[in-house]
Amino acid sequence: MPFPRLWSLMLKEVRQIFKNRQIIFLLLFPPTVQLLVFGLALNPAVNHLSLGVVDYNNSPASRDFVAALVANDVFEIQSVQPSAAALGQQVRRGNISTGLVIPPEFAERLATDRSVDVQVLIDGVDANTAGIANGYMQQLINRYGQSLGPIAEPPVQTAVRFLYNPGLLSSWFFVPGVIGVVLTLTGSLVSSTTVIREKDMGTLEQLLMTPAQGWEILAAKIAPLFVLLMGDVLLASAIARIVFGLPFRGSYPLFLALSGMYVFVAISIGILLATLARTQQQVVLMSFFFNVPLIQLSGAIAPIESMPTFFRVLSFFDPLRHYVTIARSLILKGVGLQILLPEVLTLLGFAVLLMGLSISRFRAQLN
Repeated sequence: MPFPRLWSLMLKEVRQIFKNRQIIFLLLFPPTVQLLVFGLALNPAVNHLSLGVVDYNNSPASRDFVAALVANDVFEIQSVQPSAAALGQQVRRGNISTGLVIPPEFAERLATDRSVDVQVLIDGVDANTAGIANGYMQQLINRYGQSLGPIAEPPVQTAVRFLYNPGLLSSWFFVPGVIGVVLTLTGSLVSSTTVIREKDMGTLEQLLMTPAQGWEILAAKIAPLFVLLMGDVLLASAIARIVFGLPFRGSYPLFLALSGMYVFVAISIGILLATLARTQQQVVLMSFFFNVPLIQLSGAIAPIESMPTFFRVLSFFDPLRHYVTIARSLILKGVGLQILLPEVLTLLGFAVLLMGLSISRFRAQLN
């Protein structure tokens, strides 16, 4: 047999892989789950867009008009507001992505074969979804106009305003999400590698012989990582402002504080993975298995609206989703803490839960 040593080494590697059940699990289960998640969650079509309505006319004609817009499930009525100001506040809070304002003279002008202007408000933070929503809205309104019969001028005309991202720049949507992705990948990988290296080099046992307590050992590992990752936040925000021209309409100190909260989440994920793995190879594979679904379900890359209902519900248990929402709201919309309070409390809960779990696992290993 040619190259006998090569075949012997290959046979040795195959035997080691089949003896290690954890590696077999990581080689088979994560790719299967990720393939299912990506195949179902990635969808270029955008459906179930949340729609808010202000109907100043409140007539059968205006109700028929709204019914025609939501007939094909592209738009779903999320709320009915009493005024355009309240509708704009709903868009600002992120409760709806599209708003529709029907004027008081809607039915009267249609009855006399005159055109009428309706106002459409679209959240332009997600430039891709905003462009698709605008196209859908125009098509549905044109179809409604054709159903009324031939007249001299279009019966319904729209005045569209793109809020928070007037130029529909895709970078304004992606960059805040990528900041969260970078913190997730860097924080979890660096912290897990730092802890797992202690196991590989045998220095973890040496730490146990020192007079330091367990919490001191863990704090000494977390503090430098936190400072370094906050430096990444500063660098990323500087690039976002200088290179991509993001406006940073909200409070920058609040952005740094909430980013620091998410840094603790990323570090906790890394330490938790390090306590579950035995080698650097295993922790890298586990990091890939956990981080990729976190990123995909967060809305940082693909809009959550395009996902099936199951994955939209599952995304609420993704801490990265809440941080991406916070980052985009602060950077593009300029909202305050009172509007972001539900997302902040959820992110704080994830930080406390994951940090407590990782500390418990790390102390168990020290003991």
